[in-house]
Amino acid sequence: MAVAFVLLTGLLDGNDGVAASQLLAQPTFPLANAMPGVMLALLILALTRRTFLSFGLAYLVQAMMYGVNALKVANLGTPLLPADFRMVGQLRKGGMHVLGSYLPHSPWPYLAMLAGAALIAAMWRYEPPLFASRTGGKRLVSGSVLAATLATLLIGVPGWRNVYNGHKLWLEPWSAAATTSHSGLVSSLVMFHLQDRRTQQKADPAAVGKLLQTTGNAVRARMYAPVDQGTALPDIVVVQSESFFDPSIVRGYENAHLTPNLARLAAGGMSGPLHVPTYGGGTIRTEFEVLTGLSLRYFNNMQFPYLQLNDKVVPSMVRTLRAHGYETVAIHGNDPTFWNRNTAFTALGFDRFVSQSGFPANAAMDGKYMADSAMTDEIMSQLKDAGAPQFLFAISLEAHGPYDVPPKDSVARDAIPVPSAVDAKDKVEVQNYIYHMQHADEELGRLAALLAKRSRPTLLLFYGDHLPGLTDAYRTTGFVDDQNMLGQPGTWLLIDPRNPGNPQRIDMASWMLPGLLLERAGIHDDAYYALTQVLAPSLAKLTRAPGATPPPIDAQQQQFDSDMASVAVLRMKGKLDRLLPASLLPTNTAVAKRDDAEAVPAGAAMGMHR
Repeated sequence: MAVAFVLLTGLLDGNDGVAASQLLAQPTFPLANAMPGVMLALLILALTRRTFLSFGLAYLVQAMMYGVNALKVANLGTPLLPADFRMVGQLRKGGMHVLGSYLPHSPWPYLAMLAGAALIAAMWRYEPPLFASRTGGKRLVSGSVLAATLATLLIGVPGWRNVYNGHKLWLEPWSAAATTSHSGLVSSLVMFHLQDRRTQQKADPAAVGKLLQTTGNAVRARMYAPVDQGTALPDIVVVQSESFFDPSIVRGYENAHLTPNLARLAAGGMSGPLHVPTYGGGTIRTEFEVLTGLSLRYFNNMQFPYLQLNDKVVPSMVRTLRAHGYETVAIHGNDPTFWNRNTAFTALGFDRFVSQSGFPANAAMDGKYMADSAMTDEIMSQLKDAGAPQFLFAISLEAHGPYDVPPKDSVARDAIPVPSAVDAKDKVEVQNYIYHMQHADEELGRLAALLAKRSRPTLLLFYGDHLPGLTDAYRTTGFVDDQNMLGQPGTWLLIDPRNPGNPQRIDMASWMLPGLLLERAGIHDDAYYALTQVLAPSLAKLTRAPGATPPPIDAQQQQFDSDMASVAVLRMKGKLDRLLPASLLPTNTAVAKRDDAEAVPAGAAMGMHR
C-alpha cells in the first residue's frame, strides 16, 4: 500500500521529477514527495486498524490539497506556499464570500469528493481490521512515534533539512513554481516551510550607517525642503483600485485607449509604472507596502503581512499623518475581518474603519461585489469642509476576480472587443474584467472632478494593487515588452485636482508611494520616507511578484538593496531612529500612538504647516 501511495502521489502531482518513471533514476524525489502522506496514512492505520481506509483517507486529504493548488495555479500562476494555509482561518471572516468564488462551478469535482467520502465510509464499515485492538502497547507506541514524527515535520524541526534540501532535492528559493516542477508540490511545501522557519530577519547597523553616510546629504535636502509656513495641510485621498492596470501593456490593446480618465489626469500630474509585490491576488501585500513604506522584499517570511503582524503599533504613513493632526479613516465595502484588516488598521494607526456595514443599505452593487460608484459616494460623504485635515484610504472591490460572474449590464460587457486569439472562455473573463476596470476609470474621473470643486486643498493618489489574474489570456496574447506576467508593473497617479501641473512620468514601487505623497503634502520630517525617495530611481524596478524572474541588478543597486534590508528591519522594530544622526531626527513630530497619549501640537491640529 505504501508503494502504491508513492506511485499514485506521483501521478496526482503530474510533475516529471516525481513521476513513477523516476523511482529508479532518482528515487529520493518521488519518495520524499510522498513521505508525509505515507506517515499520515500509517498514523491513521494505527488508530483505525484498517489498511484501505487509512491510505484512502490520507490520499483524499492529499488530493484536496492538490485541487486547491490547481485552482491557485490557474488563477494566480503560482503554486501553494506554506503561508497560504493561513487563509483557512479567513474563511469564517468573510473569506468564503471572496475565496469561494474561485471554486469550480462544475458539479463533477464535488461529486468525486462525495464518492471518495462514501467509499471511505464503506471501508470503515466493511473492511476487516488488520490487527487486534489490543497489541500489548505496540499500537500505542507506534502511533505515538508516528504522531510525534509527523508533528516535527509540520512544525519545521531543523533535522528535516537533512532530507528536504537543495542538495538532495531541487530547490530554487526564488521560484516556487520551478521547485514544484522538479521536486513535487509536497516536497516544495516542506522545503519552503523549513526555509521560512530558519529565516530570521537580522539587521546590520554598520550597513545602515554606511547607507546613511552615502545618502545623508540627499536625505537632508529632502527633509529641509522649504514649505510655506502657515499654509493649510491638504486633505489626502488615496484610492487602492482593485486589479486596476492600463491594458495597453498587453498585446492587442496597445491602441485601445481603455483608460481615458487616467490618461487625461496623468497629463496634469505625476504618474507611471507601479512595481508591486504580488500578482492576481494578495491585495494586502501591496496595501501593506503603501501604508507602511516597508518593502516585503526585505521580509521574505511575511507572505500575508496583516495575518502575521504581532505588534500593536506598526510604523506607517498613517501614524506620521496623525502626528501632524490628521484624522485618519479607512474605507472598504467588505467584511472588516477579512485579511484581518480590523486589527491591522488599528496597529497601523487609523482612527476609524468604515467597512461594509457603514455603507448605505442600498449601496450599488455590480457583479459579485460593491460598485466603485458606491465607494466614491462614501469618500465624498466622509470628507468635511472644516476641522482637522483628513487622510482617507479607500479600497475598491468591484473589479475583484474571479471574472466569470455576469455584470449588471451584460450588453455593455459583450460589446467590449477582445483579440481574436483569446478563446471563448477567456474572452468572457477578459470582457468582465474590462467592464469593471472601465467603471474604476470612470469613477477616478468623477472623484477628481468632485475634489476639484472643494474649498479645501486635496491630494488624490490612485493606484492598482496588482494585475488581474487573467493568466490564460496573458499566455495567449503576451505583453508588449515580451516579459512574463509576474514581472509586469501596474500604474499609479498623484494629482492636485484643483491645480493641475506639468506631467511627470516616474517608475515607482508601491513601498515608495508614501514618501512621495508626504513630500507633496509638505511633510518632510520623517527621514525614512525621505530615504525611500532618494533610493527610488535605483530600487523601484526590483519589486516584483513572488516567483517572478529577478531583474538585472548592478553593483550599486545590489549594495543599496542589501543595506536597505537592514534599514527596513530596524524601521519595523522601531529601532531605526536611534541610529540616525541628529540632523535627520524630527524636531517637532513623533510617531502618533493609537491610544492618543501623545499630545499633538496645536498648529498641526488646526491643519497648518509649522
